Amino acid sequence: MDEKKLIKKALEAKENAYVPYSNFHVGAAILTEDGKVYTGCNIEIASYSPTICAERTAVFKAISEGSKKVKTIAIAGESEFTYPCGVCRQVLREFGQDVKIIIVNSEDDYREHTLEELLPYSFGPKDLKKTESGEGNV
Repeated sequence: MDEKKLIKKALEAKENAYVPYSNFHVGAAILTEDGKVYTGCNIEIASYSPTICAERTAVFKAISEGSKKVKTIAIAGESEFTYPCGVCRQVLREFGQDVKIIIVNSEDDYREHTLEELLPYSFGPKDLKKTESGEGNV
């Protein structure tokens, strides 16, 4: 899938956002390493804590469907260029250390970044050590 199609899907996903409190719509579309595309939008809850960002919605949909590696993500929001929050950057790191991040203003106006640019010196799965018994996280 080319970038323009992914950008269009992110813009379309933005329209599905459930944002009755902030009215700040965000949509995301990810392309996984296996060639599948998943979209997500932000979903607000009145008590705020359970609110979820569009990026995490898309990533979690992909993971729940069996895709484990994010290749590219396009993010479209209400501000001129809406960047992922810190939590979303960390989630992206978990499932795509070399992910390309496209920040979308419109189909023809966007910026491309690497995760390393947006989350330098990141912490991820490789930073966890096995216990001496060989059990634990890797």
